[in-house]
Amino acid sequence: MLAYSLGECRVNQKKLAKIVFPGYDAGFASQAANPEKTFVGSFASNSKEQPAGKQNKTGKEEEQVELKTPLYDCHVAGGGKIVPFAGYLLPVQYSGVIAEHMAVRKQAGLFDVSHMGEVIISGPDALANINHLFTNDFTNMQNGRVRYSPMCNEEGGVVDDLIVYRMAADKYFVVVNASNRHKDVAWMKAHLTGDAVLEDLSDSYAQLAVQGPGSRAILTKVMKEEQIPEKYYTFQDGVNVAGAECLVSQTGYTGEHGYEIYCRPEDAPHIWNKLLEAGKISGLIPCGLGARDTLRLEAAMPLYGHEMDDTITPLETGLDFGVKMQKEEFIGKNAIAAKGEPKIKRVGLKVTGRGIIREHCAVYAGDQKIGESTSGTHCPYLGGAYAMALIDKNYAETGTQVEADVRGRRVAAEIVSLPFYKKA
Repeated sequence: MLAYSLGECRVNQKKLAKIVFPGYDAGFASQAANPEKTFVGSFASNSKEQPAGKQNKTGKEEEQVELKTPLYDCHVAGGGKIVPFAGYLLPVQYSGVIAEHMAVRKQAGLFDVSHMGEVIISGPDALANINHLFTNDFTNMQNGRVRYSPMCNEEGGVVDDLIVYRMAADKYFVVVNASNRHKDVAWMKAHLTGDAVLEDLSDSYAQLAVQGPGSRAILTKVMKEEQIPEKYYTFQDGVNVAGAECLVSQTGYTGEHGYEIYCRPEDAPHIWNKLLEAGKISGLIPCGLGARDTLRLEAAMPLYGHEMDDTITPLETGLDFGVKMQKEEFIGKNAIAAKGEPKIKRVGLKVTGRGIIREHCAVYAGDQKIGESTSGTHCPYLGGAYAMALIDKNYAETGTQVEADVRGRRVAAEIVSLPFYKKA
């Protein structure tokens, strides 16, 4: 086991911690003149994970029980502003959402995504189960490749969207959304057939993400260059990162070039500190949930609970690339086929009026309600307000002028193509 030098944050397992945030919703949702509050408020309103504080008979909020990731002490030591998210205590920001957002676009940012869930499906019938559970086709997938896929219910709605790593012909590593971990594990276990085993190993992994144009150069300082995944949606397992054995992949959720590092929880603080040290000269900074949300929105990446849920099919939200209808079968295939051509479409909205369109704003073409916004905020790199919406496909043509009802006031917008931002 590696010895940690003085000054490095001590190791924390994913253990329970009790904490109360009595002013969380009001404080983070306020739209003050300070632009940082606007971005953090955007994260709070865009997040399905913020806790609904329960009140006792005296009218006071009861304590919330939250988990800590292995990097919690690093966040506290680094000045991260801690909030509850998906059952964990995580930093919403460090130096500020704008600074962190722009660092990822221009240099690099380091994120703690240890709250994500990790599952392994193995056995002689592992592939058959992967193809049954998920809408994408994994038949010809090679070792070391990564593939995105929705997972649907019998009605064709999305249970979750996830990423599958093929470790061997009979072993698949599946990464699921943090808030859906227990639901997903229960769903997969209930539909597992034949000779296959599912293991929930979420508590055995920490995950760090290095995102931005400078990410590869930074990794070369803590690992062998030939062990860094060369292609998008590939990975290498059993590689050495700063002295620790890790799985390293190249996927990302920011719209930038970047990597994920999966490691043992006890190794995470050491790797975090070594990455920050190695990337200091390149402008690498720690980033929080706020920037992660603005970056993914700017890149028009869908988020579960916003652009999709268990009532929306993947075809309706533009995920048809991950749905292989020619495949013999998968859960939800018949229901999706029975619905026929989708009647709604996910579109981009560029705000042309004054205001910010958040989620759940009714979208109008004249007096006709045509849909509802799913996510929205001010995008720092693009320098304007943008949103995504699910609307009647008859109104989805680029250039169409629409309005959104933002707390009783109409805000003008124009339908634009997705993604809003695409790296050069």
